[in-house]
Amino acid sequence: MRKIAASLFISLDGVVEDPADWHFPYFNDEMGAAVTAQMADTLILGRKTYDSFAGAWPEREAEGGEDAGFAASLGDARKIVVSRQPLEFTWRNSELLQGDLVKAVTELKNEPGGPIAVSGSVSVVRQLLAAGLVDELHLLVHPIAVRKGERLFDEGTDSVPLRLIRSETFSTGVVYLIYGPAEATAAGER
Repeated sequence: MRKIAASLFISLDGVVEDPADWHFPYFNDEMGAAVTAQMADTLILGRKTYDSFAGAWPEREAEGGEDAGFAASLGDARKIVVSRQPLEFTWRNSELLQGDLVKAVTELKNEPGGPIAVSGSVSVVRQLLAAGLVDELHLLVHPIAVRKGERLFDEGTDSVPLRLIRSETFSTGVVYLIYGPAEATAAGER
């Protein structure tokens, strides 16, 4: 079974919306290595994240700058885009997820292949967490309280128990946390 790892830039107060507005002052080689290590041959992206990536990475690849190799890896990866509306793709190896998200991703996990990455795409991450399909949740926690914007965990009735797998602190103050699903409790909860 393939493993799904979801990764997000997140502020101390849980904001994941518009990281371009607050993330870049904290980006360094340590974070670059962490992000690169999360690369997979299959990516699941929400439409907004896809639009953002497709608007930047193909151009960076064509320009041949220092991040052209990473841009080429993104371009070469299979990109499955979650959207309720039909889309026309201009970035290679992009396709629309067909049908129900949970059912389609369950089937994808059962296909042969390597790890699957979910980058950004908070609504997709929430749904996959709720369905128990995320094997690892990678959070790059930035030392800033953004105080406005969409948060990873919104109001809801069900808790999402997790266990810490690994942590690392970068010189910028960013804390890289990797969580997995919590083991079953005596009460039978996840």
